[in-house]
Amino acid sequence: MRGRSKQLTAACAEAMERNGSSEEEVDVNNNSFIDPQAEDRELKGQLLRKYSGYLGSLKQEFMKKRKKGKLPKEARQQLLDWWTRHYKWPYPSEAQKLALAEATGLDQKQINNWFINQRKRHWKPSEDMQFVVMDAGHPHYYMDHVLGNPFPMDISPAPALL
Repeated sequence: MRGRSKQLTAACAEAMERNGSSEEEVDVNNNSFIDPQAEDRELKGQLLRKYSGYLGSLKQEFMKKRKKGKLPKEARQQLLDWWTRHYKWPYPSEAQKLALAEATGLDQKQINNWFINQRKRHWKPSEDMQFVVMDAGHPHYYMDHVLGNPFPMDISPAPALL
């Protein structure tokens, strides 16, 4: 029996050398055919089952970091409308940012970034406003116009600062 197994093994090896590797290989130990594509599919399935949770979280993290491009047109228009009404003092309060986020459907971080970029690119504060920006303890503007306004999205600059 053993001699026959060796002969069969040698014959298979010789056939493979003569014909080159094919899609189907012979398992010389138990004389059955092995389909490499089936093995690949099985291995892929095992790996997917084992690492699918990790791959899903990586994909989610990648999607978050991907640049999203321009904001929706309607959201940009609402932000620009607010900007136009408050051009002299374009610093929305936290309540205003929250209201703008709800109205536009954007994240509060997107609102913050939009205002930072908008001020850097398009805002030239007047001389009076520059002093207010430098003076962190300027209570009159905040007390008279932020706390006293029932419509936080429509706070106008203080008349004394015009």
